[in-house]
Amino acid sequence: MELFFYLVFGGLAAVVAVLELSKNNKDRINTSSLFNSFKNNYLLIYSLMMAGDWLQGPYVYYLYSTYGYGKGEIGQLFIAGFGSSMLFGTIVGSLADKQGRKRACVTYCITYIASCITKHSPQYRVLMLGRILGGIATSLLFSAFESWLVAEHFKRGFDQQWLSLTFSKAIFLGNGLVAIFSGLFGNVLVDTLALGPVAPFDAAAGFLTIGMIVILSTWTENYGDASENKSLLAQFRGAAVAIASDEKIALLGAIQSLFEGSMYTFVFLWTPALSPNDEEIPHGFIFATFMLSSMLGSSLASKLMARSSFRVESYMQIVFAVSSASLLLPILTTFFAVPTKATGGSLSFAGCIQLLGFCTFESCVGIFWPSIMKMRSQYIPEEARSTIMNFFRIPLNIFVCVVLYNVDAFPITVMFGMCSIFLFMASILQRRLLVIADKPKTEDWQLKERDTESEPLNL
Repeated sequence: MELFFYLVFGGLAAVVAVLELSKNNKDRINTSSLFNSFKNNYLLIYSLMMAGDWLQGPYVYYLYSTYGYGKGEIGQLFIAGFGSSMLFGTIVGSLADKQGRKRACVTYCITYIASCITKHSPQYRVLMLGRILGGIATSLLFSAFESWLVAEHFKRGFDQQWLSLTFSKAIFLGNGLVAIFSGLFGNVLVDTLALGPVAPFDAAAGFLTIGMIVILSTWTENYGDASENKSLLAQFRGAAVAIASDEKIALLGAIQSLFEGSMYTFVFLWTPALSPNDEEIPHGFIFATFMLSSMLGSSLASKLMARSSFRVESYMQIVFAVSSASLLLPILTTFFAVPTKATGGSLSFAGCIQLLGFCTFESCVGIFWPSIMKMRSQYIPEEARSTIMNFFRIPLNIFVCVVLYNVDAFPITVMFGMCSIFLFMASILQRRLLVIADKPKTEDWQLKERDTESEPLNL
């Protein structure tokens, strides 16, 4: 393995260590022992849930290819997963507000375990069912757990600022250390122990089972709008009214869709960008480097959110601008780097520059997650939190499905340029959110929803 990869990884590790060890009293939030116990319980469960997710990611495509399916068929399976998350996942995720967030989290575990079991079958229909179940589980993962945490946090009377501590630690562990551990553990199962590409999915099911047991034994139930006479359609209508009546919620949804859409597109693009001529690159080591970059970002976010002088709405516009610039590097290197047509070999000079830019982007991802979580806790109404959060994922899933369907239709530089434009748009919208952040709502969204329901239809 080239010295360059070790230097990048070592440099990032050193910066993360310095950030964590240099934290002083200004960077720390004084909390109670009750809160620390509550936080540690959530971090344990969240880490187990993320381990179940991260173990599967690197081996989904590989498993399908070992079953003999081609790129087109595998692409259809991936589209089915995102489409399921958009359609069925939105409905199931929205039920969490009415039926209970704890119950939704348990449903996530059961659904994802079932998805893992389907990976033992090479039949296309069974694998398609697994992708549909996986799409539903993804919607629950990114809505039900956060909704439960926010509701339970305030129900127990904890300070709102303490939420940022839980968010930043969850991303540091779940999207950093756990991701790195999962990648290395999966590599041991598949390569070292030669248990086959389905082994990581069995391990994922084991972690999810442990997490489900801890949830059932330690969590209490909480709800959004638990009124029995409110239908699912009424919940959707209420969420739509909330988004339409409050510009801050609408901006937050647009910002999230733009950033996450670019992020998921990047997942599909970084490999061909770094090895356009089939250069030999250590995919697993680069993945670990990206996760370390994300840890750096989450560590930096915790320092920023711990200080009242730094507003999330303010620094995030800079983060989006930096992320936009970092994804321009694959385009710029085509103009300034000397192209080569030789196949194979090691990472090119252009690839080295791009790798540094991609690490910068992943650091922005690490800052984004806890920061967007904090903004959602401030702006999204508790009564329909899960429903609104799943509404945000609808344009995201449509965008990713379109990208997957047309991934071979455009040059890779066009795709990166599109992502860069979207991220710059997110920066502009974030600026608008900063301007109106302190303005009170002109009308309570629940009252507006009731007015909408009571108005006669003029035909």
